[in-house]
Amino acid sequence: MRLLLLAIFIALGSETTSAGEPNTSPADSAAIKRARLQQNIAIARHDLDAIASYWTDDVTICRGLGFQVAGKAAYRKLFEEDDPKAPDVIIYERIPTSIETSTSWPLGFETGLWKGHLGSGHGAVVIRGRYSAQWVRREGRWLIRSEVFVALAGSGIGKQLKAAP
Repeated sequence: MRLLLLAIFIALGSETTSAGEPNTSPADSAAIKRARLQQNIAIARHDLDAIASYWTDDVTICRGLGFQVAGKAAYRKLFEEDDPKAPDVIIYERIPTSIETSTSWPLGFETGLWKGHLGSGHGAVVIRGRYSAQWVRREGRWLIRSEVFVALAGSGIGKQLKAAP
């Protein structure tokens, strides 16, 4: 009986790290981080095609102040409405703090900090918060299926933005 319990414990232990978290693939986690950082560059350049290339067609988002958007076309429209030459445009940056991928399914989970910079990726931060994202691997590529952003602080124009009712 002890050998059976030991075998079960070893088998279960091989599915988790010492902290009890699921195993994750470092290569997949690195691929998601690269994709996120490349998307940040595309956002700063206002390259709409590149920004949208990181989303699934059925992507969903809950924006920082609670507004929800469904679908790639609707999400892209948010970026299309921004005039990159306008002085009050906010350029969003996502900074991953943790990325975990499943060894059982083609799924990844990212958490991090986000910042809204005024005018450019180097402008003053006017809104910031935390986010999480679900990634899915399709045809060898990691894509964002869902994102949830929560605004936690704002200043200037960022503080004037309205939250969803």
